[in-house]
Amino acid sequence: MSWLVLGLLLFLGVHSVAIFSPTGRDQLVARLGEGPWKGLYSLASAVGLGLIVWGYGLARENPVLLYSMPGGFRHLAALLLLPVFVLLLAAYLPGRIQRAAKHPMLLAVKLWAFAHLLAQSATGGSLADVLLFGGFLLWAVADRISLKRRAQAGALRTVPALPAGAANDVIAVVGGLALYGLTVMWGHAFFFGVRPFG
Repeated sequence: MSWLVLGLLLFLGVHSVAIFSPTGRDQLVARLGEGPWKGLYSLASAVGLGLIVWGYGLARENPVLLYSMPGGFRHLAALLLLPVFVLLLAAYLPGRIQRAAKHPMLLAVKLWAFAHLLAQSATGGSLADVLLFGGFLLWAVADRISLKRRAQAGALRTVPALPAGAANDVIAVVGGLALYGLTVMWGHAFFFGVRPFG
């Protein structure tokens, strides 16, 4: 469990610089330089993600069960997960979906995390599930609140984006649903050893 916690602290910690200090990233870039900052950020993210995957796998071998959900919650989880890939693509493809969601990546993370907390009906929700999915859910909520505050203070950085267009929404929907289908039919079982639909 300690490897999972360390991975979460590292991965979510490096992604939380702006939550705790709106000008923290800019100060680090000024001190280290853009290239070294991006290198350290990427390295910390990769190591953190690796520790999360490894630690979660180890924790699943001897789960500490905390709760169980009725079987029907798996269907609710599947429904909540349906827009996740659409939102992930919309985060990079400006259009109506991106405007309506405001921060589609964070909304996708919240839906993904909450749905996985609900989906623990077959094996029961474990401490590792709560740490992993609950950690990401809390981080996404905190980052969304932080973004509102930074926007009000005028401290948001402008990020280069593709031109907006209706075609982007079509690509996000078609591509997102295709990725969802690929994940539930094959990818989830291949990468994580769990078939979403039995």
